[in-house]
Amino acid sequence: MSFLKTLLNAPGPSGFETTPARLWREEAATFADEVTGDVHGNSYATILGPGASGPGKGSGPSTASPGPKPQAPSVMFAGHIDEIGLMVVHIDDDGFLTFDGIGGWDSQVFVGQRVSILGRQGPVPGVIGKKAIHLMEQADRDKVSKISDLWIDIGAKNRAEAEKMVRVGDAGVLKSEVLELPNGRLVSRSMDNRIGAFVVLEALRLLARDARPATRVTAVATTQEEIGYSGGGARTSATTLQADCALVVDVTHATDFPTSDKRKKGDFKLGGGPVLSRGSAVNPVVFEMLVAAAEEEKIPYAVEAAPRFTSTDADQIFTAHRGVATGLVSVPLRYMHSPNELVELEDVHRAARLLAAFARKVGVGTSFIPK
Repeated sequence: MSFLKTLLNAPGPSGFETTPARLWREEAATFADEVTGDVHGNSYATILGPGASGPGKGSGPSTASPGPKPQAPSVMFAGHIDEIGLMVVHIDDDGFLTFDGIGGWDSQVFVGQRVSILGRQGPVPGVIGKKAIHLMEQADRDKVSKISDLWIDIGAKNRAEAEKMVRVGDAGVLKSEVLELPNGRLVSRSMDNRIGAFVVLEALRLLARDARPATRVTAVATTQEEIGYSGGGARTSATTLQADCALVVDVTHATDFPTSDKRKKGDFKLGGGPVLSRGSAVNPVVFEMLVAAAEEEKIPYAVEAAPRFTSTDADQIFTAHRGVATGLVSVPLRYMHSPNELVELEDVHRAARLLAAFARKVGVGTSFIPK
């Protein structure tokens, strides 16, 4: 819990993931065989099983040269470590900051929030300002706030004073701390998807501690998923590893709240276990292996349909290099893309157990070719 809280509290919007990535690697170094990073900011932690190929190399029949002993397919666990945030785009003469969002925001969430900007000499606190309701015309009161209606106030008296603290291009996050609620429920910003990066590392910890897999398994904390229109860190890390199989861990919308339409979005509950995606980027062999592993381990699960795309790193990984057999495991989450995202810890632990159980099922004879 201490590591999880530290990871969630660390600011790391897309493109600025240095702090949480460093914490992730430091934790990984306490049990993994290999821990590295790359120029894209991705972080890697590897467990080498007896049937593993060397680091950074593919395995299995598609990459083995004639003669050598057959090797088990390599497995990648991927959870993106970035979060949505904001960026300073202008500083006016009075020291107020104009900003834009990093990632997909509901602009109404910004109103009245405190922020922490990643300044050159450390965090810079501020508040998001908006014209008070008393000063608005009636027509303006009924309008939805846009980012262009808002600004950040860091207490500066003028541009020169503000520029000593922040620069155009500095990123920031909404200021909130981890909150524990009853029934093992945890609230924080950055759950999407710092919790996925946590799960893949915990799954690797289980493999190192309890029973090592037969193959090489690498957990990756990927970068820039929230703005990964060109593939982000997911595509580059999958290509670097030449992974044969990848399990992506992200969050999905829990639909156990008032006004939810389960007929459109599915029926996913906090405490209901991990959610397995089916369709789109998901390899059918991997899906069935995940189902089998969940049932063998008596882990409850739900299935989410993905007829077109998953809106996760899975979309970027399954077509990387020569193609990757990909699965998607999601943690149910309430209030996504807000400073108060909520999960149930039992779902987090179950997701980690499921990944570890899957990896132990992969051996020399495993094929991910659908038949």
